[in-house]
Amino acid sequence: MQPRILAFSAALALAAAATPAFSVDKGFYLGGSLGQSESGIRNGNFNFKDRDQGYKLIAGIRPLSLLAVELNYVELGTATLGSAQAKTKAADGFALVFLPIPVVDVYGKLGYVSWKTDASAPTLSVHTSGSDLAYGAGVQVHFTGLSARLEYEAFDARAAARPTLLSLGLTYTFL
Repeated sequence: MQPRILAFSAALALAAAATPAFSVDKGFYLGGSLGQSESGIRNGNFNFKDRDQGYKLIAGIRPLSLLAVELNYVELGTATLGSAQAKTKAADGFALVFLPIPVVDVYGKLGYVSWKTDASAPTLSVHTSGSDLAYGAGVQVHFTGLSARLEYEAFDARAAARPTLLSLGLTYTFL
């Protein structure tokens, strides 16, 4: 009888330890993503929009399985038109609301972005910045603390030609 109780206790302990490791959906997380950005500048001297590669660095906390708060640093690449260029950088904060499905999260995000665009041409230079509404949506698949996400974000920044970022990224959640 003793070996059965010992084996049962060991199996129960392993199952209890493996359950949280299967899917960590609450805690602090860090990550990054790469993707295609679209940005530019809308100004009296410049008026163009272009696509480039963009990336972002992610830091967040998910205190509940349905809610997270996230801060990001975003580089939207360089938009070009002939010899004119516009580089846009941003820092944003989002509240994320999740629709949890086992192993998959579908989410929407709403927040605020502070951005800066530096544009130049051979004889002219313009620097513009602002703060605007930001929004997006995505889906992520998670196993243990690692999540892969596909998401779309848009900034309501008219002077920066309403930048967007479609990205694929990874986050790691830890307690």
